Amino acid sequence: MLSPIILFVYNRPSHTRETLDALAQNILAADSDLFIFSDGAKENTTEKDKQQIGSVRKVLYAEKRFKQVTVIESPTNKGLARSIIEGVSKIVGSHGKAIVLEDDLITSRHFLKFMNEALDKFENEETVACISGYFYPVKEKVPPLFFIKGADCWGWATWKRGWDIFESNGKFLLDTILKEDLEDDFNFFGSYPYSNMLKDQIGGRNSSWAIRWYASAFIKNKLTLYPGKSYVNNIGFDGTGTHSGRTHFEKTVLSEDAHLYFGIKISEDITTKRIIANYFTEQLKKGYLKSAANKIKMVLKRFIQ
Repeated sequence: MLSPIILFVYNRPSHTRETLDALAQNILAADSDLFIFSDGAKENTTEKDKQQIGSVRKVLYAEKRFKQVTVIESPTNKGLARSIIEGVSKIVGSHGKAIVLEDDLITSRHFLKFMNEALDKFENEETVACISGYFYPVKEKVPPLFFIKGADCWGWATWKRGWDIFESNGKFLLDTILKEDLEDDFNFFGSYPYSNMLKDQIGGRNSSWAIRWYASAFIKNKLTLYPGKSYVNNIGFDGTGTHSGRTHFEKTVLSEDAHLYFGIKISEDITTKRIIANYFTEQLKKGYLKSAANKIKMVLKRFIQ
């Protein structure tokens, strides 16, 4: 049975339309159920924001290209973290698994095929907690498929058993990482300041669900399956997102590979992890050309949600 798809949207009608258009071109779209969680307006929001939310919902109710489309409107603003935590919990609770997207993610036409096949293949592999459709545009050659410890957040999927390990208490997560001397590994050999994002979540400076999802899987020694070429591209770095500024984040060329061999060893690929760490280091170096504030926004956007 095909996995349900969850899409989280807020106040960006053009991004939402692009995301839906790309997703609808997937070969399994017409046979898939789509659940769309539409967040409500913030208190004391502008009339423009209210109009944009209304425009988004017009786009959603006009969508007819999937097997079934269910729109869940929130009358108030929950924020992305609460929306995702509650929405994913609801759908995996009733369906056992889910593919998760946000309103600024463009997918390859083979995205749903890859995600569904991976979900089926590793359904009973307790070590595997997450499937990622996104991979970084690294220059080095990497395997077609590989595992990295933790979880990810740009076009991803999980099962109920995977999402059940999600820990909302950031302090517990950080304390465990520090107690077990895992910070360097958690930060990809010190190349990416994930632990700082977790500290900021604890301190109320962000409400990131994604850093807690990554940390939850990491401390449990759970793995995420990645494709060597990305099935997802992010179009949200244009200043329109609640948690992102305008940046020149590298665009990803979408994979057209419809046939992947899933018979790989279920263990972390340390060689590829070091390639990712080198990529993070290069991104930070590029960030030094900007102001410190913009550099942090560019590098950490994927976890400020």
